[in-house]
Amino acid sequence: MKPANASFGKAKRLLNASDYSRVFDGAEAKASHKHLLLLAKSNNQPGHRLGLVIAKKNVRHAVQRNRIKRIARETFRQLPDSEQHLDVVLLARRGMDQLENAELSSILQQQWQKLVRRTSQNQDS
Repeated sequence: MKPANASFGKAKRLLNASDYSRVFDGAEAKASHKHLLLLAKSNNQPGHRLGLVIAKKNVRHAVQRNRIKRIARETFRQLPDSEQHLDVVLLARRGMDQLENAELSSILQQQWQKLVRRTSQNQDS
């Protein structure tokens, strides 16, 4: 049985266009990689929230888009809660579908950590 915090309910998702626009327009931190871009903005909600933008233009097959979403949600669920709660948008770039699951998971974890560091630096300054 999964622990209660392992779910990915509505409280952990960006749900509408205004949520996404808020992050796109006012991103406080970015973490960029050859295969993805993470944008973050602090929020006043309890906990982090995630939005996924995986365009068909960049990842052609639905099977691959769904696999990327699944792995992204899983790594996001495993993030420790930091003092600052974030709204995060993940944008997939071309070639992301060529990565193996373990490699994708590793890249995502590195980028999440980079993003959290950058948001805490921005908050301190």
